[in-house]
Amino acid sequence: MWTTPLLLSFMGVHLAREPLTEDLWCEVLPLLFAHWKEIAHYQDIELTPDRGRYATMEKAGLLRLFTARTPEGLLVGYACFTVAPSLHYAQSIQAQQDVVYVQPNMRGAIGRDFLRFCTAELAGEGVQVIYHHVKAKHDFGPLLERDGFELVDRIYAKRLDLQAPRPERRERAMRAVGSAG
Repeated sequence: MWTTPLLLSFMGVHLAREPLTEDLWCEVLPLLFAHWKEIAHYQDIELTPDRGRYATMEKAGLLRLFTARTPEGLLVGYACFTVAPSLHYAQSIQAQQDVVYVQPNMRGAIGRDFLRFCTAELAGEGVQVIYHHVKAKHDFGPLLERDGFELVDRIYAKRLDLQAPRPERRERAMRAVGSAG
């Protein structure tokens, strides 16, 4: 099992990579819920993390979880990435940010250092490219850009479950034929 030494950051906050254990889940869930309430675009879609899939990814070595803790050990931030060879560039190990959160009262103090820590740790294991997704209403892109990240994609979403069902082509054609007679 790997271990990452704790690093001291601003305000004495310790930054580390940790395995996703049951104990850590218990610590993360309250923050994850606060995170969801703050940024979820679709608040009506219930937060239900697929813990089994996270466990499978952790066991397969595809998950990287980084934490920010007070000197007393209280969790105040987390960042989770999937790390694997790219589907498009098999020779390139790439990291996709799943979630990143720092408690609002700690953001100004440790936000940038926490992201830099994650970047350094991922680079240290040979990751070639890191992708961060940023919510349109909670844009921390300027922070990333100051550290050399580039805007490379935009992601759009469309709720399909809230739209009236569209009639099939055949049904439309049959109605058109029926009304023409």
